[in-house]
Amino acid sequence: GPNSEPILLNPGFRIGKQGLEKTYDLAMRGKPGAKKVEVDVKGRVVREGSRIAILSLGARLGEALKAADELAARGLSTTVADARFAKPLDRDLILKLAAAHELLIIIEEGAAGGFGAHVLALLSEAGALDNGLKVRTMTLPDKFLDQDKPERMYAAAGLDAKGIVAKAVAALGGVDRRPSSLIA
Repeated sequence: GPNSEPILLNPGFRIGKQGLEKTYDLAMRGKPGAKKVEVDVKGRVVREGSRIAILSLGARLGEALKAADELAARGLSTTVADARFAKPLDRDLILKLAAAHELLIIIEEGAAGGFGAHVLALLSEAGALDNGLKVRTMTLPDKFLDQDKPERMYAAAGLDAKGIVAKAVAALGGVDRRPSSLIA
């Protein structure tokens, strides 16, 4: 009947916990058997490492994992975490990554002033930047990108595995002249 159709949510659709709960609650209002939905908004560690942490929001997770493989091949043990949601921030995950690593790289497919800025504010307020943690944010540049295949656009923006590796090596003070195993 009209009250029994399922609500399908695109797994790639990312809105904050409150927004998702409100959307579900509005869609289910007045329907028999409707229950309040709780949304798990915690990030997840998808690869454990010790020196570098990459915190990815959005579809750059695959490139972050490729970069972690390349960094590991260079002797740089790398954790990769999927933030999953921009808001609310997973405070516990972010602070654990900051405490356990020398370098934290935050990757998002947005402009400067977004997720990375919120993470930096959290780190600042928690005092996590007081003991030498290096932090780099990677966002889309504040310029027009010519239309091209998505992988070329991300490469031009430095948001591919090669760009992530270069950012990590530079942040650690190294000029790595070894050839990358990543295909340009």
